[in-house]
Amino acid sequence: MLKILGKSISINVRKVLWTCHELGLDYTHEEYGGDFTSTQTPEFKALNPNSLVPVIIDGDFVLWESNAICRYLVAKAGRQDLLPEDPQSRAKVEQWMDWQLGDLNNAWRYAFMSLARHSPQHTDPDLLANSISEWNRLMEIVEQQLQEKGDYILGDSFTLADVVIGMSVNRWVMTPMTRPTLSAVFSYYERLNQREGFKLFGRNGNV
Repeated sequence: MLKILGKSISINVRKVLWTCHELGLDYTHEEYGGDFTSTQTPEFKALNPNSLVPVIIDGDFVLWESNAICRYLVAKAGRQDLLPEDPQSRAKVEQWMDWQLGDLNNAWRYAFMSLARHSPQHTDPDLLANSISEWNRLMEIVEQQLQEKGDYILGDSFTLADVVIGMSVNRWVMTPMTRPTLSAVFSYYERLNQREGFKLFGRNGNV
């Protein structure tokens, strides 16, 4: 059976759990990281030398990096509605997944650590203001995309891009800060909340 290692409050673990729910997969989940089982042990580092979660174990196959895990699980399940086989359609899904991981995540990191986690290492007012500004700017890109495409990031159909973007949208809505009124984003947020997987693993906190 598929095994997922990682603390259930982690945004990257939650995107994997949400993906598993969309696929109807059976799995076991073990809490690793933070106050749970350490990721610094030689045994865990043999699975992921970065000592980060999530990690999956699928038989003899071990994989880390949350977006890679989501793509693997969807491809293995043959769910072309979530990750198309056609190279151009698939590339569009992966484009937004990579943008979420590389650009959007980096924009909100300082603001989130300061305002939601109350980290004493993230109290510089200028860095906080810059993070909020950049985060909101990138969310305006999501707004424009939804206005152009419709209900979901790539159009009328839910895809794997919506799993990863949806997790970031939840974080943006839940973090106590000044944000623009982005009507398409908020409608998208409520639309995602109609999905059981999002209610279980997406809209379940701001962490």
